[in-house]
Amino acid sequence: MELKTPEQLRFDLSIIASWIKPGSRVLDLGCGHGDLLDWLKKHKGIQGTGIEQDKEKAAGCISRGLSVLQGDLKDEVLDYPDGCFDVVILSQTLQQVYQPDVLLKSLARIGEQVIVSFPNFSHYSIRLQLLFRGQAPKNRQLPYSWYDTPNIRVITLADFRKFSKNVGYTIVKECAINSHDQDRNGTIVSLFSNLLATYGVFLIEKTQTVSK
Repeated sequence: MELKTPEQLRFDLSIIASWIKPGSRVLDLGCGHGDLLDWLKKHKGIQGTGIEQDKEKAAGCISRGLSVLQGDLKDEVLDYPDGCFDVVILSQTLQQVYQPDVLLKSLARIGEQVIVSFPNFSHYSIRLQLLFRGQAPKNRQLPYSWYDTPNIRVITLADFRKFSKNVGYTIVKECAINSHDQDRNGTIVSLFSNLLATYGVFLIEKTQTVSK
């Protein structure tokens, strides 16, 4: 299934943008150059805030008129009160976090919903490289060698589904896509997603417990 990206957004960001309701309070973690925040602000009238560790990228966001803090996202999120955002976005970053379970708990505290995207380490090309070469895989989604990669977690779509169930998150929406890191085009994978998708995008929220 093909999907045309809005305003030349990166393909995975276009999926995320389509899930955001107009006027939402949004926090974008690791917002980069601010493309998603800028699009959401212009087209959906959101109240948007970003956190970006890279000083130059954060300065570039501010020059675009975006409200962006420069700092470490895992520390900055601790300062926000409970439920102050409708949606918190963590795009292509989860695999680089030391304690993802702790971070997601913080995000579920400050946001009603959390959108997470990450590269799928069970894509068939990765499996084939391990099978036939016996080496740590490299491809367009994972361009680094084992010794210089920022990715410290190996996550698959199946892993994240199991994790969400085990720790008490409800998966409201999920979308498996076949795209590359900075591509503006891609396809949605409907069948055998854990094998054929290069990225997964999940919308989760904390499971509500019913008092007896």
